[in-house]
Parts: sequence; structure tokens; C-alpha cells
Amino acid sequence: MTAIQLNAELYRAMGEIANDETLLAKVLKYVKSLTPAKTAKAEAGWADHFAGAWKDSRSAEEIISDIRDSRTPNSREVVL
Repeated sequence: MTAIQLNAELYRAMGEIANDETLLAKVLKYVKSLTPAKTAKAEAGWADHFAGAWKDSRSAEEIISDIRDSRTPNSREVVL
């Protein structure tokens, strides 16, 4: 079977599906079940999972100070 014959067969089958509303509804329902839609609320709250996960006895200012104190200068030579 050539590519042209395959395309013709595909278009014929698609026409049959489009004409049969019950079959078309079943196909659409199946396709939608394969690709579940994500809700905007679920996407917006992804960071809430991490809230309160960090446990430390230091205050935020002490942690920031420790981070700044641990920084080292970049000794690499940049060639442009």
C-alpha cells in the first residue's frame, strides 16, 4: 500500500468517525481521559508544598548573614 493509498484510507476513516456522532463523542472522551487538564489552582499552589519545610534554630537574619559570610570571590580569569 502506497502512502497516497494510506492517506486516502485515513481520510475515509476520519470521515466515517466524524459522521457518527456517538463514535466521535466516545473518541473525544477517550482522548480527554488520556490528557487530564491541570487546574490553575493546582499550578499556582505548587510552592505551598515547601512552606515550613526548613527547620532551623537560627533567625532569618542569622541565616542570611551566614550565607553572605560564606561567599568567596571568583578567582577565574574571564577571557572575552
